[in-house]
Amino acid sequence: MGIHLRRAVILTVFFFLLCGLAYPLAETALAQGIFAHQANGSLGPDGSTLIGQTWAGPQWFHGRPDPNNPMATGGSNLGPRSKTLERHVAARIKALRQLGVRPTSDLVTSSGSGVDPDISPRSAYVQIPMVARATGISQQRLRRLVASQVHPEQLGFLGAAYVNVLELNQALARLK
Repeated sequence: MGIHLRRAVILTVFFFLLCGLAYPLAETALAQGIFAHQANGSLGPDGSTLIGQTWAGPQWFHGRPDPNNPMATGGSNLGPRSKTLERHVAARIKALRQLGVRPTSDLVTSSGSGVDPDISPRSAYVQIPMVARATGISQQRLRRLVASQVHPEQLGFLGAAYVNVLELNQALARLK
């Protein structure tokens, strides 16, 4: 019986060292080496590039976080026949039109997570007249700014091009 107990203890210690220490350390090292930005988080003084924020006023580009609860994660679970969703979208369309923005689907609907920090380049470009009026920066200069912030498809064909709204607004603040 003593030999069986000793083997069990040795195996327990071995798997503890392998699965409890070696594997997590290897995963952490791999994450730090390949995905350091994501592994360390992106929270800075202006917010996070991985979590969308609400931007108040026409002097900023607007993203698509849930306008009702910007800190909530998870979808709203409102389906296409939901009257609540219809009212939210209609209110968002009205607010954007009052600011002089031609609404796009990115700007009037939240993402599946409710905290997507990115919008399509088209959604950024349609906001240029609003930002130009509010800041006095020329539309041509703002177009170049947006173009410089467009992240292309990964490997040239995976996903869609996007603009991170926090990074765009940080660049806009430096431009001012």
